[in-house]
Amino acid sequence: MQRKADRPMITVPGGTDRLTVIRPVDNRPSPVDRSSMSFQIGPYPAATRRAFLGKVSQGLGAVAVHALAGGTTAAAKPSPGVLGELPLPQRAKRVIWLTMAGGPSQLETFDPKPKLGELHGQPMPESLTQGQQLAQLQGQKLLCFGPQHPFERFGSQGTEICSLFPQIGSVLDDICLIRSMTTDAINHDPAHMFMNTGSQIAGRPSMGSWVTYGLGTEADDLPGFVVLTSLGRGGQNQPIAARQWSSGFLPSLHQGVQLRSSGDPVLYLSNPPGVSRQQQEADVAAINALNAEHRSRIDDPEIATRIAQYEMAFRMQASVPDLIDLRSEGAETLELYGCQPGDGSFTSNCLLARRLAERGVRFIQLYHKDWDHHGGVKDGVALKAEEIDRACMALIRDLKRRGLFDDTLIVWAGEFGRTPMSQGSNGRDHHNKAMSVWLAGGGIRGGIVHGASDELGYNAVEDVCTVHDLHATMLHQLGIRHDAFSVKFQGLDAKLTGVEGARVIREILA
Repeated sequence: MQRKADRPMITVPGGTDRLTVIRPVDNRPSPVDRSSMSFQIGPYPAATRRAFLGKVSQGLGAVAVHALAGGTTAAAKPSPGVLGELPLPQRAKRVIWLTMAGGPSQLETFDPKPKLGELHGQPMPESLTQGQQLAQLQGQKLLCFGPQHPFERFGSQGTEICSLFPQIGSVLDDICLIRSMTTDAINHDPAHMFMNTGSQIAGRPSMGSWVTYGLGTEADDLPGFVVLTSLGRGGQNQPIAARQWSSGFLPSLHQGVQLRSSGDPVLYLSNPPGVSRQQQEADVAAINALNAEHRSRIDDPEIATRIAQYEMAFRMQASVPDLIDLRSEGAETLELYGCQPGDGSFTSNCLLARRLAERGVRFIQLYHKDWDHHGGVKDGVALKAEEIDRACMALIRDLKRRGLFDDTLIVWAGEFGRTPMSQGSNGRDHHNKAMSVWLAGGGIRGGIVHGASDELGYNAVEDVCTVHDLHATMLHQLGIRHDAFSVKFQGLDAKLTGVEGARVIREILA
């Protein structure tokens, strides 16, 4: 029998936060018997592990330590959300949001404007532009700039989209195209903020955080909200601030976790030399035990988050390598996507998005940069089309064949659109009064076009939609009433959809 003096002890000497782990006297690496582990925390007397867990059995720390205790209990369960039983039928269980960062031009993608082509080089009508907010064209001579690529008809309804996107055209019967989206912001960072949080004010929770806060996650070894980024070949590497996937005033447990697209997906994923997984397990259990004891005396929800995140990080050391190992996908799937595993491309990230969806991740957001075409819009969009066209098609087809399409909501959107007026000789400025987005899966009607912009593509004029409407529709498909889903913040009932009267876009629902 092991002598008590030889048991591993955890102390906080001198009342500091520094840990001292005392191992058996021979100091040889050996399995730690946590069933006999004793804890000494600060000035408090030592207690057996069983007594300690009994003391904090009402706290999250008990769950964390218990789950990490060398297989002595069942695997940890997925984290539930605050909503419990949902008020609406749940048509979508998860969201894959494809962000085209920089602002794609609707006039070279999904909104054909032959009249604009006829007026190419002529002055824009002042009745449209006078007194309007512009980004970099304020006070300049405004000239019509016709679409730079032809449009072709695709799908059973013969819907026109740019000829650069034949692969998306091949699945257009699964897609709902919205040509009347508007947004409040006209510059990149506030526009990303508005699209992600429903507000241009920093510090609000992102939509992924709202969703995981309300619904929880089905994954027990991956975060509920995962972010992936990729950089196109155009080289415009505009930064995407981490506040775009912040949890804001919601518990930080619900913030997005960014996985890197190439190299190690998570920093410090592997243990340093000489540290075994068993030793790491013991360290995490010890740290969580200290945090749980602290939480029992100080009711701070961030301590609970810290406990949960230590536990999640430990599990991710096992789950993430398997996630990014694409050898099990097979040649057919890799051919469908047309990607080289681990190349950091948007295509690879779409394949990873499908794998994350399979593993129960609730909200998956992909950012593909380099859409900011103030100049060279013709060549720039052509390059972007090469990078995303096949990947978007492959994601839809792959989800369908695996039975995930019907309950996965896919959204394709930038932060704003582009002007029908030229910037310089061959570019387009930011524009927030008309943009195109599309949705698929998750109970959305496929093969339809909703809304329209005017004949020059300046204003959305038919079935005008807002970002808040888009968020309301997303929450509705997830089974959440957007107008009743709020958190008290600074004395107000804060909501993802704001207070401006958002509506569910019911015309696009199946």
